[in-house]
Amino acid sequence: MSKSKEALLIIDYTYDFIDDHGALTCGKAGQDCEDTIIKLANEFVVNDNYVILPTDCHKLNDPFHPESKLFPPHNIEGTSGRDFYGKLKIWYEENSTKNNVWAMPKTRYSSFVGTNLDLDLRMRGVETVHLVGTCTDICVLQTAIYAYNLGYKIVVHQDGVAGTSPENHQFALANMKNNLGATII
Repeated sequence: MSKSKEALLIIDYTYDFIDDHGALTCGKAGQDCEDTIIKLANEFVVNDNYVILPTDCHKLNDPFHPESKLFPPHNIEGTSGRDFYGKLKIWYEENSTKNNVWAMPKTRYSSFVGTNLDLDLRMRGVETVHLVGTCTDICVLQTAIYAYNLGYKIVVHQDGVAGTSPENHQFALANMKNNLGATII
């Protein structure tokens, strides 16, 4: 039997979530994650594991999307706000043709809702998901909840995630550890 694979999910690491002028930014806390995310991405590629970039993709003023009522427009398809932020943009351009690296759009908080992520991971023998990106207390947490309910082992890299506030970030980390059995490293 072959060794199970692992996947690094880089969630919503875009200009709108990270840049100082982003529409829904985590600001410096998100910017401080950049080197950790790039380091992990390189390790996963070298070790023949998977790097997947689930990324919010919204339509401007979509009256049917629940986030339209909660947040300002962000990660609008076809805009620079949806571009990967900083070094990740360059990293993805250099690695996107590899079979173990791909980006995928998502329209809900969880990377699993309305996507083929679960199917893609199972076809590749992935049993453990590593989570980085933003926001710890929204999309990262919701992805972790779905991963837990689908039976995946969860690892959250605390230096690779940023929340909407320090308090929300700490709450989400504790929640993932205590209620989902996530390993926080």
